[in-house]
Amino acid sequence: MTNSRGGTEFPTIDSVSSQVYVVPTDQPEADGTIAWSSTTVVVARIVAGDWEGMGWTYAGEGAATTISETLAGLVKGARASDTARLHESMLRACRNLGLPGVAACAVSALDIALWDLKARIVGVPLADLFGLARDEAPIYGSGGFTNYDDATTLEQLERWTSEWRIPRVKIKIGESWGSEPDRDLERVALSRRAIGNDVELYVDANGGYSVKQAIRMGRALTDQFGVTWFEEPVSSDNLAGLRRVRAMCDADIAAGEYGYTLPYFAHMLMAGSVDCLQADATRCGGYTSWLKVAALAHAHNMQISAHCAPNLHAHVATAVPNLRHIEYFHDHHRIETSLFTGVLSPSGGALRHDPERSGHGLTVNPDNAEQYRDPDAG
Repeated sequence: MTNSRGGTEFPTIDSVSSQVYVVPTDQPEADGTIAWSSTTVVVARIVAGDWEGMGWTYAGEGAATTISETLAGLVKGARASDTARLHESMLRACRNLGLPGVAACAVSALDIALWDLKARIVGVPLADLFGLARDEAPIYGSGGFTNYDDATTLEQLERWTSEWRIPRVKIKIGESWGSEPDRDLERVALSRRAIGNDVELYVDANGGYSVKQAIRMGRALTDQFGVTWFEEPVSSDNLAGLRRVRAMCDADIAAGEYGYTLPYFAHMLMAGSVDCLQADATRCGGYTSWLKVAALAHAHNMQISAHCAPNLHAHVATAVPNLRHIEYFHDHHRIETSLFTGVLSPSGGALRHDPERSGHGLTVNPDNAEQYRDPDAG
C-alpha cells in the first residue's frame, strides 16, 4: 500500500487479541530462589488490513487481562505506524494498575506486536527497520538448573558446546537460597571439566546469596574455575550490595532482568552496581523501551545483554553497538521451537535473522500451540 508520494501508507488497526499458553517443562527445574514446572506465555496479536503483527511475554495470564481490559481499546483504531505514540499511551494507561510487573509485560507484548506489524507492512525484517549495527547477535547457552543431577547437566553442556558450538555457557548456583555452597562449587567444577578451558563459564545465583557470601563465592569462582560472569550474586534490588560484590570480585557482575520501567535501569547504572546491564524486551516495555535501555547503558560506557526470549531479541539486539550477547535459555528454546514457526538456529553461537522473512519472522504454529492453550484465558 503506497501513498501519493510513493511511500508506505499505513492502515489503521482493526483488532487486538491475546492468547495464553501454558507449557510444561521437560522435567522439574529450580534456581537459587524458586522452582517451577511450567511457563506461561501470553501472545498478543494485532491486525491491520491484510497484515498481522505478533508479540509475546513470559508472564502470568493477568497480562492477557490487561491487554483486553485496558490496552486493546487504546490500540484499536490507531495508525499502525505510530509505535512511539501508542507506547506512551499504554504506559500512561497502566499508571493506576501498577506498571511494574504484569502490566509492563502486557505493554511489552503489544509493543513487540506493533513493531512486528510495522515491519511486515513495509515488507522488511525488523533488523532492517531498526537499522543494523551488526550482522549477528552472539548467544550463550543458559540452564544448568540447581536440581539437575550431574548426568543432565553434562548432557546439556554437551549440546551447547559440541552440537551447537556455543562458546559461552551459564549454570544456576545459589541453591536453596545459598545454603548449599559446597554443592554449588562442585557443580561449577563439573561444568569446567566438561567444557574445557576454551569456553567461557558463567554462573547465575538469582539473588540467593548474602553480600559477604557472594564475595567469598565470587573469589572462589574466578580463582578456581575462571568464571567471568556472575549474575545476580545478591538480589537485584540490593544496589549497594551488588556494588560491594562488584568491587571485590573479578568476574563481571550482571543484573537487570527484572526491570520493568526505564528509571529502574537508570538507578542501577547510576549506583555503579553492574558491569553489564541486562534487559528483557518481554518485561521492560517491548522493543521501544529495550532500545532506550541500551542507549542508557551506552551512555554509561556499558554493554547490554538481552535476557532470554532469544527469537524475540535477535533483531533488536543487532541494532545496538553495545550488545554483549543474548541469553539462549533452555526453557525458551523449547517453547519458541514448539509454539512458533520461523525460529532461528543457535548453531555457531550466534543468531542471524532470515533476510527473506519480514517482521521478526515468527508465526504461531497452530498444530503444536493449541495443545498448550488455556481456553479460559485471553
